[in-house]
Amino acid sequence: VQLQASGGGLVQAGGSLRLSCATSGLSLDYYSIGWFRQAPGKEREGVSCISGGVPGTYYLDSVKGRFTISRDIAKSTVYLQMNGLKPEDTAVYYCAADSTCGWYGGPPLYEYEYWGQGTLVTVSS
Repeated sequence: VQLQASGGGLVQAGGSLRLSCATSGLSLDYYSIGWFRQAPGKEREGVSCISGGVPGTYYLDSVKGRFTISRDIAKSTVYLQMNGLKPEDTAVYYCAADSTCGWYGGPPLYEYEYWGQGTLVTVSS
């Protein structure tokens, strides 16, 4: 199983980026894909997740209405469209896979099974 995140970069506040998570060795029909981020000096936090099978989506409260997660099963790729970016969104973003999203009232509290490398998002003020 491999996951490869891409699409990060430097953007001004209010701008947009689209992150991609290309997967191989697993099926998006069965695996949930989550996006996590870790800012300097802070703990990693769950940002969003799209569940396998019939897709449900989950978002961190601070990104609701600004970020949208989606998937293209034919391309085995999950996307995170990020609009209205703020300096506090600056972080390394990771995608990860697990059998469920695990969002029960908030971001998951356990470690997902498979992880990709991170992609850096920097939002300037």
